[in-house]
Amino acid sequence: MKNIEKNEGAYKTIGEVAKELDLVNNKNGTLQTHTLRFWEKQFRQIRPSIKAGKRRYYSKKDFETIKLIKYLLKDQGLTIKGVQKILNTKKDHHLDDSLFLGVNSQNFKNSKLLKSKIIKIAKIIKEIKTIKNG
Repeated sequence: MKNIEKNEGAYKTIGEVAKELDLVNNKNGTLQTHTLRFWEKQFRQIRPSIKAGKRRYYSKKDFETIKLIKYLLKDQGLTIKGVQKILNTKKDHHLDDSLFLGVNSQNFKNSKLLKSKIIKIAKIIKEIKTIKNG
């Protein structure tokens, strides 16, 4: 049987979203769809279409929002309240915009200075590791 790829703009099921975002239980390999249902309750920005049989279908916008939420919670270590504050601002957020949380932020007046200091610190750490492993 031929594997047919979905159109990029097509709605995704809860299982497809969980799989694409690697929301999988490492012990038994089951999809963590309960996480997505929990996030729906916490973040009003996620509004899947719920069809017959209570099946959820996520739009591309929902998917991008969920991807951003996962990144902020799991990768950046923000709390649910912190992510809610970010998402509740009037500006539309995308995963590519998440750099505003870090060194690339427009909120830092001296971001170039900060970046150069971070680069210097990273070099020092690398040198220390080289000496330690020497």
